[in-house]
Amino acid sequence: MGPNCHFYPGSKIWAPWNLTCADQVTAADGVEIYNPAPVHLGSHAILSQQAYLCGATHDLDDPAFPLLAYSMTIGAYAWVCARASVCPGVNLAEGSVLGLGSVATRDLEAWGVYAGTPAVKVRERSRSGKDAGCVLS
Repeated sequence: MGPNCHFYPGSKIWAPWNLTCADQVTAADGVEIYNPAPVHLGSHAILSQQAYLCGATHDLDDPAFPLLAYSMTIGAYAWVCARASVCPGVNLAEGSVLGLGSVATRDLEAWGVYAGTPAVKVRERSRSGKDAGCVLS
């Protein structure tokens, strides 16, 4: 854990030993990080209420139904909004936003704002807050 990280008491991390956080990462109440493989949260990344990072699935074509675990990265200044979900192996680039209740099924581009199920890019995000050296709001 980097300095000034804040994980609210109602957040859940399935495998804390597989989680690395840069500075000032926040995970709100109800956040769930299912991480049987490593997950990295970049500087100032935010996971809002009831956001879900799903780091694994199963091989549905194999009769043994084995677990398939994937590493994931949530980039610096990225924001996973309330009740949004990130599918196994999906990465959010720096500054990307996954909107309220949206589902990321593919990697999100840097500084893009995404919404829907599956999430699609709806616009670009301003970089002025980061460029000015302050926390984005």
